[in-house]
This record gives sequence, structure tokens and C-alpha cells, in this order.
Amino acid sequence: MIRTLSSEFNCPVGYSGHEVGLQTTLAAVVLGASFIERHITLDRAMWGSDQAASVEPPGLMRLVRDIRVIEQALGDGQKKVYDSEKGMIKRLRNISE
Repeated sequence: MIRTLSSEFNCPVGYSGHEVGLQTTLAAVVLGASFIERHITLDRAMWGSDQAASVEPPGLMRLVRDIRVIEQALGDGQKKVYDSEKGMIKRLRNISE
């Protein structure tokens, strides 16, 4: 629904995760979620209705790290030839000719 809502209402769409694990939240980022919400806890074994689906500090650090990697991998939608690629392009063109 992230892409559908964003397209239908022409606005940023967020994701509020209450599942165990980080995969669904990361998928939401890939699908275009502009912001995410996850509960955090010091210990998932503590008493409370949201504790089991909450993220402990190390999990939160992994989540942020992985979101930043995904953002870099998705890029900005513009194809660029980087300086580091130019030598390889020249070499490959000379080989194929």
C-alpha cells in the first residue's frame, strides 16, 4: 500500500512496524516509505504488550545502518558515470573493437 497511497494522495507515506524482526520495515523503505516508526525497548523480555515486537538498542542500530545502505543502493534515479568507472569503460571498448 505504500506506493499506492503515495501515488493516490501525492504525499509522503510512512510505515509503523509492530512485527518481530526488521525485514518488513526494511522492505517498507525499499517500497518508498518516507518515515518509519518502531517501538524500542531495553529488553524484549520485559512485561508489556509491545515488548516482543519492539527493537532493542542493537537492533535499532542495525535498522538505521541497513536503511542507510538501502538509501545509498537505491540512488537518486540518475545514471552517472563515475570517475572510477571511466578507465574500465575505455578498456572494455578497446577490447570489443
